[in-house]
Amino acid sequence: MRRPGAYRPVIQFSIHADNKVGRLNEIVGLLSVHEVHIMALSILDTTDSSIIRLIVNYPEEAQKLLIEHQFSFVQSELIAVELASESDIKRITCALVQAEINIHYTYPFVSRPNDRSALAISLEDNDLAADTLARHQLRIIGQDDIAR
Repeated sequence: MRRPGAYRPVIQFSIHADNKVGRLNEIVGLLSVHEVHIMALSILDTTDSSIIRLIVNYPEEAQKLLIEHQFSFVQSELIAVELASESDIKRITCALVQAEINIHYTYPFVSRPNDRSALAISLEDNDLAADTLARHQLRIIGQDDIAR
């Protein structure tokens, strides 16, 4: 159990979707109707299916909706880093390579309440990465930072 005010990692949903017209629109519409806002989005397409990766402002509500509507998904924790400028991307990658932390994938946020850019990063070791990035004066953002 987390203590009140404690950092909450950013939650990513990886939704398995059939490759058919309108599937993404169905998911986006479902979340929108329930005022769950997509903050970051990435799609990995294969021949028969897609993996829709998304970060929302209210993951508990999104989880409930995805279960109710029988979407197959996996939840995971990601590191999210605020970007003051494009040069912060190099600072992030340099800090992680120095700590020998592999990056699995990354994608940008489409929206943040304070209008700062941010990058979602899937890594092999989130705790070490968070400590490393903080030591390099990069701001790690949590789920509470992206809630509206």
